[in-house]
Amino acid sequence: MNNRKVRILVEGAMAAALALALSYVRIWRMPQGGSITLENVPLFLFTLRWGLKAGLGAGSVAGLLQLILGGYVVHPVQALLDYPMAFSVLGLASLCRRPLWAGLALGALARFLCHVLSGVVFFAAYAPESTNVWIYSAVYNGSFMLPSLVLSVVAIYMIWPRLEKIS
Repeated sequence: MNNRKVRILVEGAMAAALALALSYVRIWRMPQGGSITLENVPLFLFTLRWGLKAGLGAGSVAGLLQLILGGYVVHPVQALLDYPMAFSVLGLASLCRRPLWAGLALGALARFLCHVLSGVVFFAAYAPESTNVWIYSAVYNGSFMLPSLVLSVVAIYMIWPRLEKIS
């Protein structure tokens, strides 16, 4: 295995571990799951550095770690949507690096869609009567995903220029 591959594996493991650690530092916690955190930041930084394939892999590992260490599961498909899939799609941020915020928004939007789909299919019972379940799921998930995205964008705009210098 060459140096580049080893570096990607080590940085990916560190990004996944840091994402897991940051998931426990909650700024706000929602009543039926989800919270405002900075857990996306290390995964975004990693995928911006190493690209789509590496970002998808590190995100999957981070999601699996969260699932194993305390995920809430009602169905196997829901577990996949809310954990490994939701975090792996953050790797899509690498597809749009200019402007930087657009890539971050793309990754966060993909994660948001995973959570919305999971909410529609598996958590529709939480929606108030006579409320469209799609709207309920989108509003509920957006209430923590949007602030998390804003915090992530601010943090990454502070960190990224320094990382580019050492790359």
